[in-house]
Amino acid sequence: MVVHHDPRATALSDDEVDRIFRALADATRRDILRRTLTSDTSVSQLAALYDMSFAAVQKHVAVLEGAGLVTKHPHGRERQVRGNPERIRRAQALLDRYEQIWRGRIDRLDSLLAEDDH
Repeated sequence: MVVHHDPRATALSDDEVDRIFRALADATRRDILRRTLTSDTSVSQLAALYDMSFAAVQKHVAVLEGAGLVTKHPHGRERQVRGNPERIRRAQALLDRYEQIWRGRIDRLDSLLAEDDH
């Protein structure tokens, strides 16, 4: 059975898009996201990887979580951080729509230039 998704049902609100791209604007947050997409990682493990305080890393994780790019879940006494690939897919779908618009414009420009050559 093939399930077709309504693109409007998964469309991101302007506020969600703003939070995602604000979160991705920082290199440390992009690195945290990359690491947590490959495996669950504790905030403590993440903090050990960066030359900043535990609290600063927690703030970066909170920004990513606020954007829906990661989730946190308890694992013993620690909180594990997990990247959210579905949220990234939704952001990618938005970028794909912009690319289609851009490619459509280039195709129209190519057509106009080809007409001028004749």
